[in-house]
Amino acid sequence: MHDVKNQYIIRQMTKSDLDLAISWAASESWNPGLHDRDAFYNTDSRGFFMGFLDGKPISCISAVSYGKDFGFIGFYIVHSKHRNKGYGIKIWNKAINYLKTQNIGLDGVVAQQENYKKSGFKLAYRNIRYQGVGKKYEVNDDNIVKINSIPFSSLIKYDKECFPVSRPKFLKYWISEPESLALGYFKDSKLLGYGMIRKCVTGYKIGPLFADNKIIAEDLFKQLNNFSVGFPIFLDIPEVNKEAIELVNKYKMKPMFETARMYTKKMPIINLKKVFGITTFEVG
Repeated sequence: MHDVKNQYIIRQMTKSDLDLAISWAASESWNPGLHDRDAFYNTDSRGFFMGFLDGKPISCISAVSYGKDFGFIGFYIVHSKHRNKGYGIKIWNKAINYLKTQNIGLDGVVAQQENYKKSGFKLAYRNIRYQGVGKKYEVNDDNIVKINSIPFSSLIKYDKECFPVSRPKFLKYWISEPESLALGYFKDSKLLGYGMIRKCVTGYKIGPLFADNKIIAEDLFKQLNNFSVGFPIFLDIPEVNKEAIELVNKYKMKPMFETARMYTKKMPIINLKKVFGITTFEVG
């Protein structure tokens, strides 16, 4: 018999593998949503990879393709006992190769920025995670409605202004997660903003929070807060949106950590003034 010790095999994840990857992300304090799996997996089921050493899972990465022009890398984790042994770069290369023709985005931890630059990624801007506590607010605005009462086509169109490409498959699952609330600001048959809050490993996370202006963003923010009164809440915002920074400061939210939003090609054309909260660090 030949020795198969230290055999490292990378394969596409199953849904239960993704559950494991999400639990690893929780251990890294990334605080993923409890019910994110279906939205992630159904966007591109072939874009999730796991590395097995002698049959045991030790590494993972996601490389979600949003069609021919754009992809996003996340969930890049090597189990702590197996770091600095070359396993990470192998699964990284698998992800990069899977998205080789697309413009690839990622939210990298600051410590890894230089490594990502070596792989051809360029810094676009920083995203900062803020933490606060959900409070009860009176919001008297009839324009705020549940997102499923708005035509889905309006949501897809609005979302595309704030994300590099159209992502109907993702949105369909995202807005129907359990233990979540998705709201739109719908006025004169026009969507002028939307936001979602969902249960995470710790507390609740708002994401995305997209709005035409800061008044709409604030009303949505307050109404989403009402879903998580007394619990920790988190919001990841692009540092370049000064009105978003003003919003979190006004509500006494505190910065926790930052990531580097990077792309391999040109920065996509999105209206960052409307982005008061990104969707996720995992899939953009």
